[in-house]
Amino acid sequence: MIFGRKHRKPIAIPAKTVKEWKYTTCNYCSTGCAIELGLGEDGRIVTSRGHAGADVNRGKLCIKGLLEHELFESPGRGTVPLARDKAHLPFQPTNWDSALDTTAAKIKEIQQKYGRDAFAVVSTGQLLTEEFYTLGKLVRGQIGTNNYDGNTTLCMASAVSGYKRSFGSDGPPGCYDDFEHTHCLMAFGSNLPEQHPIIYWRLKEALEKRSFPLIVVDPRVTMLAQFADIHLPITPGTDCVLINAMMYVIFDEGLQDDAYIAAHTNGIDELRALVADYNPKTAQHVCGIDEDRIRTVARIYARAPTAMSIWTMGINQSTHGSDGVVNINNLNLVTGNIGIPGGTSLSITGQCNAMGTREWSSCSGLPGYRALEKEKDRNTVADFWGIDPSFFPAKRGLAQTDIFPAIETGEIKGMWLVATNPMTSMANQPRIRKAMEKLEFLVVQDVYSDVETTQYAHVYFPAAVWAEKEGCHTNTERRVNLTRNVLPPFADSKPDFWIFNQMAKRFSERNKIHFPETAEGAFEEMRELSKGKGRTLDISGMSYDRIEAARGIQWPYSEAQAQLDEAAIGPVLSFDMQRRQDFIGARRLYTDGHFQTDDGRAKLIPVRFFNNNECPDTEYPFWLNSGRVVEHFHTRTRTGKIGNCNKFSPTPYMEMNPDAAQELGIEHQSYVRLVSRRGDAVVMVQLTQRVGRDMLFVPFHFHDCVNRLTLGLLDPHSRQPAFKQNAVRVELIDQQEAARLNLERRAF
Repeated sequence: MIFGRKHRKPIAIPAKTVKEWKYTTCNYCSTGCAIELGLGEDGRIVTSRGHAGADVNRGKLCIKGLLEHELFESPGRGTVPLARDKAHLPFQPTNWDSALDTTAAKIKEIQQKYGRDAFAVVSTGQLLTEEFYTLGKLVRGQIGTNNYDGNTTLCMASAVSGYKRSFGSDGPPGCYDDFEHTHCLMAFGSNLPEQHPIIYWRLKEALEKRSFPLIVVDPRVTMLAQFADIHLPITPGTDCVLINAMMYVIFDEGLQDDAYIAAHTNGIDELRALVADYNPKTAQHVCGIDEDRIRTVARIYARAPTAMSIWTMGINQSTHGSDGVVNINNLNLVTGNIGIPGGTSLSITGQCNAMGTREWSSCSGLPGYRALEKEKDRNTVADFWGIDPSFFPAKRGLAQTDIFPAIETGEIKGMWLVATNPMTSMANQPRIRKAMEKLEFLVVQDVYSDVETTQYAHVYFPAAVWAEKEGCHTNTERRVNLTRNVLPPFADSKPDFWIFNQMAKRFSERNKIHFPETAEGAFEEMRELSKGKGRTLDISGMSYDRIEAARGIQWPYSEAQAQLDEAAIGPVLSFDMQRRQDFIGARRLYTDGHFQTDDGRAKLIPVRFFNNNECPDTEYPFWLNSGRVVEHFHTRTRTGKIGNCNKFSPTPYMEMNPDAAQELGIEHQSYVRLVSRRGDAVVMVQLTQRVGRDMLFVPFHFHDCVNRLTLGLLDPHSRQPAFKQNAVRVELIDQQEAARLNLERRAF
């Protein structure tokens, strides 16, 4: 296979002899691609390929998935636990018992001295679901701190909050199959070709079968915007204004679905009253989209037999992120586009198992979408685990973005970071760095020992990667898929599941809880906890064998449904490839119009826009936007180790409009300094018309770049940071000095 630009050192993947193929699921983005890993004659993994029988990717993989097998022996992998008394001293190798004993003792010491909540745990979206469940059991049931969250707060918290506010529960109501049925698709702040290439391929395939309007709302001319029928280059952070203006048109012209609204929603009068203030004639001056275009898009969307909305970080990473999701839900509720083929509000999740942490990690509540605020839920889980319900707090503690300010104020003294790298991913890096220096104790658990955050750690746990473990993922469309163990862990690294189980033994004096010894045993507990009348998150009909045979099953999938399927189709392990798709679970939620609210109705929530964005001014005249490139994933902890992923994106760069560059005397591929009110960063300039004259774009993957500049104001509902709305200026610098610094950075 050959990838890359023609005549420019394309990426070549040579053919390799494979003795055996092993089934797994990709561990990068949330698409949920089924992968087969090829083992050579010597038992080492030599290649990877997409599984042709899986409905999600149908044999396709992006560049990251095709090269994912190189992770197992990539540079910088942790080999043994490390420890030191102070963060400025050299690490010393140690054994697992000593590292675990030291960590448990320090956690207890901090909690005894300052209180249970003085120790925080921050997890990830990249563990296997059984590991999330086990970590939640350890933290909620034994360690007992209420300051426990995942780094998914940085990417998906606004989607979670918006779903809960509108529908009464988290959980994307649609699926990829909706592309096959929709008559109009509107994408908000989503650049699928680079963020989720295989989901984009599914969309492109649907468009090739039958044409339907594709509308893209994005300040930048992204790759998806280039393919769109209509591109709306919106003023950053004003999506709510655009949607309110669309609903103004819909109500003004009688295009709403009155029957659906009357039968399945509450709050229509309040919503009508609010959007009456958003006439497109005035809204255009706020959102930057002209009146006629707003009216045209509103009519196209409302008149389509079915219409769907998708979004990613362009909506979520905003001070109005939760409101943006609520307003997308409002738009689809008033047009009757929820729970039908081709009609949905579909958040495209970021990390491979962000859904798994939302469902089972207990970060924001208790396992299985249960709430700490509900006494019944606390009692149910406490009874299942065999502990006193009073051990649980009565409400959620701090989100990740509030944990770091609590370190500044001295409320939090110690922290356990699991597969997350806040020294790259958090906004306003200078502030985060100072906070990390104040910790009395930090333990970092990661696949790689050279991850930036380990410079502040007192203990380092080397974790196993991906298919060195076994367990499940849940993807964007609620599809649970399986990763089989393919290789033993590298050197003396250990599966996260094992690490959590071993730590639990050191806290058993607080609560004696049974921890299954295998991931499949933990899955069986999750199955039992998922049962219950009316529960959407029901996985009781699933098993490892059934999941693998079906190449993934969407929840809800109850035990009763599994029995019906077996009666109709036959045993899951006996049917042929064509019939596997009959074991799919539920493609869509809310097909009956019943929601997870007290009265079963969705809530129409009026959203008034308040402009608290950091906007450009004379001192900082440019909007700074950030996003992904197709070659890399998040903080490059993994893709930065893969040569062919680095080939076309080796260094931080900035997209800049040529006209703006000419005014400042800036040349293509020169280096400049970006300066914000928080800090500065040196980047290479790429001149392009993809950004407007007052806008810049920088990929967020590089540890010493964009998040040195971002502000990170928080959404009041989700506590998610506004990575997208920041103001900067551009300064000329000495080119030889900049080139030297860039070489040093790349060597590091």
